[in-house]
Amino acid sequence: MKALEIFVERIILSCRWILVVFYIGLVLALAIYAVSFGYKLLKIAASVFVLDEAGMILAMLSLIDAALVASLIVMVMISGYENFVSRFDEADEADSEVSFLGKLDSGSLKIKVASSIVAISSIHLLQVFLNADQYEDGKIMWLTLMHLAFVASAVMLGFLEKLMSVTSKNDLKDKD
Repeated sequence: MKALEIFVERIILSCRWILVVFYIGLVLALAIYAVSFGYKLLKIAASVFVLDEAGMILAMLSLIDAALVASLIVMVMISGYENFVSRFDEADEADSEVSFLGKLDSGSLKIKVASSIVAISSIHLLQVFLNADQYEDGKIMWLTLMHLAFVASAVMLGFLEKLMSVTSKNDLKDKD
């Protein structure tokens, strides 16, 4: 019976490697998004003398938004791989140029993802406000409420993470 248990546990642990397919898919999605970013950048460069100040601000905000989304994808890929599949070999090297490897646990990843979503939502909302005449008041209200929900969620995640870190520190003190 113990041999069967060990066999099942090995199968379950090996299944984590299936996640690699998702991370490779995210790499491909990021490459496609980079092409989209390049196209946006070329369009902005081609119309630099045509756009007014508000148009240029909106164009720059769309580029910032794209950079935040791309960063979010990279953050999820790296942290997910490290937390659920395997550690990166570079994380073990003392003089690693990638100093953040091995430092994103699932709790801090949730907070970073939530913060990124709030930042992306803020940019979208700013774009809407700059083009407020093109939107109905009801739509602006709903977009604002959604943004506030994202902000509240991020604050709650931060609070819960802090509460959990205090609890785990207290648990460690109790063991000593």
